[in-house]
Amino acid sequence: MITAESGIEKVLISEEMIQSRVRQLAVRITEDYKNQTIVMIGVLTGAVMFLSDLSRAISLPMEIDFIACSSYGHRTTTSGEVRMIKDLSHPVEGRHVLLVEDIIDSGLTMRYLEDTLRNRHCASLRTIALLDKPSGRKTIIQADYVGFTIENHFVVGYGLDYAGLYRNLPYIGVLKP
Repeated sequence: MITAESGIEKVLISEEMIQSRVRQLAVRITEDYKNQTIVMIGVLTGAVMFLSDLSRAISLPMEIDFIACSSYGHRTTTSGEVRMIKDLSHPVEGRHVLLVEDIIDSGLTMRYLEDTLRNRHCASLRTIALLDKPSGRKTIIQADYVGFTIENHFVVGYGLDYAGLYRNLPYIGVLKP
């Protein structure tokens, strides 16, 4: 029988570790944004699971919006070109924005989105990534909040995919070659 786990070489970060780290990050974000309303912007589609759990753990008034970009397509390496697929539904001018990303690999998507949002004159912009893979960088960038720093593996699960598959896994796994 083929299962979602069939393509997984090993579990890198367990469901329990993810949920514990999400709660820790939420406490820090709640403190950092005390007495403010935030706009959480999730980068579709990979950040949906992370944003969902994180937003429920943050004790602040918030709005949620989504943006979609792609630099991978159905490949395991970036094309180097970031394409906007879906823009925000509402303006962010004068708002406190928290950009929620699943993984920073090459850094190209995060750099593109940071530049795009800064040009829209947010009151403040901070970034959070569940995973940071510094060995894959093609540009210098650092998230304000990071869940886990990982080695150079192609990972799936908890929203991350390969060709649209594996997003539903509750953990982060290394894809079989």
